[in-house]
Amino acid sequence: MSDTLLSLEGIAKSFGGVRALNDVSFGVERGQILGLIGPNGSGKTTSFNVLTGLYRPDGGRIVFDGADLTGASPQAVYRAGIARTFQRSRLCLELSIFDNIMVGNHGRLNQGLFYNLFNRKALKAEVDAAYAEAMALATLFSPNLGDAMFAPVGALPMIERRRIEICRALIAQPKLLLLDEPSAGMTHDETHQLMSDILAVRERLGGLSIIIIEHEMGVIERVCDRCVVLNYGEKIAEGSYQEVASDRLVQEAYLGSA
Repeated sequence: MSDTLLSLEGIAKSFGGVRALNDVSFGVERGQILGLIGPNGSGKTTSFNVLTGLYRPDGGRIVFDGADLTGASPQAVYRAGIARTFQRSRLCLELSIFDNIMVGNHGRLNQGLFYNLFNRKALKAEVDAAYAEAMALATLFSPNLGDAMFAPVGALPMIERRRIEICRALIAQPKLLLLDEPSAGMTHDETHQLMSDILAVRERLGGLSIIIIEHEMGVIERVCDRCVVLNYGEKIAEGSYQEVASDRLVQEAYLGSA
């Protein structure tokens, strides 16, 4: 089995006359945490949207775990083993913690009409198993979440909501987790705690591969094995955090040329 889990090869994406991604290539190894960084508008979230099938690339190739996912639908990407969170919260605030986590589990549940109407014992067993799995996952992040699975999400602080969003992605048992600015809307202390949670949960899940988009460079330095830097839709640097932080093009992208 190859150590490379994901490979993006020459990905291009345009919106009208705007080239959002231009010949972007990078890979993710199994068990690796990759930081995808760059100034606002550099193409980071567009890369996620292309990778997860929300946008169809204009060129290039996406290979995941040996399968070609170029132009695949979001459903096919999900089934292949890629899950994500979004920069802006996509939780249903009126629903409970359990309900929100189960949104990420829909592909593993039997949703047939006949099964749900006439096989009630099996359905109950399936729901009970799903509840136990959701509670165990939530408890990995916070015992408070595991003890309040039917509490409405809207009553929770931002850090707990972020944890629930990550649980919703993880319950699909992905091979690759995409995190789009998980620290958005949180304090420095909350961000530090959430990153500790993510690292601990990743270790317990057996070395999950992760790509994280983040503007907090302290987070990137702490959690990432390797970084890819985008600017104006092009890759301008790749390497360890120390290598990309000292790169002249990266410094100019963030700070401007002297």
